[in-house]
Amino acid sequence: MSRIWFVTGASRGFGLEICRAALAAGDSVVATARRPDEIALPDDERVMRVALDVTDADTADAAVEAAQERFGRVDVCVNNAGYGLVGAVEEVDDDEARALFDVNVFGLLNVTRAVLPGMREAGSGRIINLSSVAGIASGPGSGIYSASKYAVEGISEAQRQELEPLGIFVTVVEPGVFRTDFLDPSSLRTAAATIDDYAATDRRGWAESENHRQTGDPAKAAAAILELARSPEPPLRLPLGADCVERIEAKLARFRSELDTWWSVSTSTGRDEGEAR
Repeated sequence: MSRIWFVTGASRGFGLEICRAALAAGDSVVATARRPDEIALPDDERVMRVALDVTDADTADAAVEAAQERFGRVDVCVNNAGYGLVGAVEEVDDDEARALFDVNVFGLLNVTRAVLPGMREAGSGRIINLSSVAGIASGPGSGIYSASKYAVEGISEAQRQELEPLGIFVTVVEPGVFRTDFLDPSSLRTAAATIDDYAATDRRGWAESENHRQTGDPAKAAAAILELARSPEPPLRLPLGADCVERIEAKLARFRSELDTWWSVSTSTGRDEGEAR
């Protein structure tokens, strides 16, 4: 049976490639973006373009309602809309951090709340949340961005347990570096402030030098997400890219090493048996 996809941030990058893959598989797509006229998909009865600012809960509700009126349901929701932010944690001001979380975290929540009533009524559905390798392993110059993706990880992990008994599967996808427009200034913002003491770990130059030179193929990532959506037992997490897998393995090894080194301290904090309250 063909599926109905609801994809945020569909005008480019992963969002656009996921829409293309779904259409090629015979599915229908509700492709959303702030400027839907920029979504480069064919004019087809299986394509619906919808204007959506994920930070506005009312427009999220309206977009999902329009999708349900057109296709009757939403089977797969892909929370892809988001952007990056480069800057040391101290360099990022409160407005910059809140604006990032409004899109990457609260925007995801707005869309998820909008699609879940229909999925719960149907007793089925898939929620696919786009995180990042930065949601697993943070690094210098990406602390606030990583924090937003760590939040996506935590939300996804909890909702997987809440929704699986209702027939709805949640998976968080963690891409590494892929050749999209993510490193363009339109998708990757930089903190306005710079502090000279952080020059050695500044990532602004890296983003500029690596833009459109990334090794990952977004079309292959979309194919993997399509396979994920059709799996009867999808994973909670799906890392994408050899670089992502490498960073996860390194973090796990570091985590294991620190846990072993500090095990006696970590486990020494319980109350002694028989100790008075």
